[in-house]
Formats: sequence, C-alpha cells, structure tokens
Amino acid sequence: MAVTIRDVASLAGVHVSTVSRAMSAPHLVNAATRERVMAAARQLGYRPNRAASALTTGRTHNLGLIVADIANPFFPPLIKAAQAYAREREYHVFVADTDEDPQAEEELIGTLAKQVDGVVLVAPRLANQQIERLSLDLPFVVVNRQVKGVSAVLMDVGHGTELAVSHLAGLGHRRLMVLAGPRGSWSSKQMEQAARSAAAEHGLELTVSGPNAPTEQGGAAAAARVRRTGATGVIAYNDLVAIGVIEGLGHLDVQVPEDVSVVGVDDTVAGRLNRPKLTTIVMPTPAAGRTAVDLLLQTITDGGGGVSAQASLATGLTVRESTGPVRRG
Repeated sequence: MAVTIRDVASLAGVHVSTVSRAMSAPHLVNAATRERVMAAARQLGYRPNRAASALTTGRTHNLGLIVADIANPFFPPLIKAAQAYAREREYHVFVADTDEDPQAEEELIGTLAKQVDGVVLVAPRLANQQIERLSLDLPFVVVNRQVKGVSAVLMDVGHGTELAVSHLAGLGHRRLMVLAGPRGSWSSKQMEQAARSAAAEHGLELTVSGPNAPTEQGGAAAAARVRRTGATGVIAYNDLVAIGVIEGLGHLDVQVPEDVSVVGVDDTVAGRLNRPKLTTIVMPTPAAGRTAVDLLLQTITDGGGGVSAQASLATGLTVRESTGPVRRG
C-alpha cells in the first residue's frame, strides 16, 4: 500500500496540514518540527506528489535560473550552489542561457513563466523597465543588478576594484586602463565608477575602454588599445577578458607582468590555471547562488506583495603572477 501524507503526520506526531506546510512552505514551519516531518517522510519512503500539489497550491516547486553565458566559468559555481540549496528546500531548478541576448532573455522568461514559481536572473541584459514589468506577474530575484521593487543579490565589485587600483598603485603604476564589459552591465558600471574614484585618490591616469565582449576574444581584441595608450596596469571586466588581453599582448611582444600588469575579475579556475596565474578580484559566486534562491523562496512564500530585499556580498583581491612592479625606463 502506498504511503500517504497521513502516515507521515501520524509518525511525526503532527497534523496533516503541518506536513503539507513543511513540504510546500518551509518558512512557515518551526525548524525542529520540519526536521521531524522530513525524518518521518524519509523513514517511510514518502515522496510528495508535485503535480497534485501544484493543482491545489498553485506551486510547481520549480525555479528558473537564467544566466548570460553558461560557457563563462563565472556561472557554473553559482549554478551549482543554487541548485544544491534549492534541492535542500525541496525545489528543482531549470537553468537557461541567453548568450548575452536581451531578447532571448525575455523569451526565456515567458517560456518558463508557467513552469516555475519564480526566476533568478543573473547579470541580466534586459533594461530595468522590462524587468520591473515582468516582475509584476512572476517573482524575481536579480543578481548583480539593482531594479526598483525587485529583490537583489549584489557582489561588491566596486570594493574589489578599489583594492585592485590600490595594489597597482603600490607597484608603481601611474597609467591604468579599465576594459569595460558589455553595454548595460551593472558590474561594469560599478567597476568603472570605483576605478575612477580610486585612481583620482591615488593621482593616477585612467582610461576606460569599452564596451568589450566578455570573452577571451574580447580581451585579445583590446590588446592593441592597451598598447597604444601606454597603460602599464589593466583591470579587465572578467577573467576571460584578462586571459585574452594577456594572450593578445604576447602577440605584440608585450610581456605580462614585466611590461604590463593585468588584473581579472571572478577568480575562476581558468585564471588559476593560466600562465601567468591571474591576479583577480574574488567574487563570492557560490554564496550569491544560495542567497538568491533563499530570497526568491522568501518572495514566493510571502506572495510577493511588492516588498523587496537586498543582500550585498563582500569581494576581495587575490594577488598572483600577472601583476608586478612597473618597469622603469
């Protein structure tokens, strides 16, 4: 005979409605009670019928996670952490990739809308007004974007950029260049603002060049611009751009870090394996994935209500081999 929700309630010593809430709205159940319910469910081998639950509660227990480019090594740690945290909360995650295309992003949201309870948008390319409009019909959390009325998880890349500028100034670099990211990127704007402020504080000359494709090819294409400006310190939009600019400078007989120091952003595996190993701004991507899912589940449980929350996560700087003292003469 199939195990029912009443069997779980009986074993856990709670009402059937408590079992239902523990599995469909865990925020509403005391942690100890929920654990007792889940332990009883595991002991009995009970698995909730999600299709039936969706009909009665309107919840699918699915979440959407939309990223700009799944091939970029910045995203997989965030995706993995988000999926693991969602699984702990009895939710499943559908992952989609927009390939940096805002139109594809909007189409994906429309496709997912009837299949998920809410969506996490990571580094979205849509305009804020479009996200505000879409959030009226579906709960959203955005990562690395600030949108009025929408909960957000922000990685403080501005602070990391200030650390990078100070690091390069301490090595004697007086002429810096920031390789900006795609047009519309919140992170890129934060980097640019922080770099200008920090450069002025240290009395440095700063050039901002962009937009650039957030890829190795984008970095390689920017190498000639770096050489023309005479910049000896470069802060790239991400690790891929940094790796590309190092390769491009090499083709121009410009050595890193002997002639030009290069700083990336993200602290990806690619940067750690590159030669020279990349000095980079460390972004807390796994924490961002977990926090985004947590905020989204809170939004879903609260029924939206126009209340938004914002979480800011700290960044740092890891110094490796791609930065060094400026060459004199």
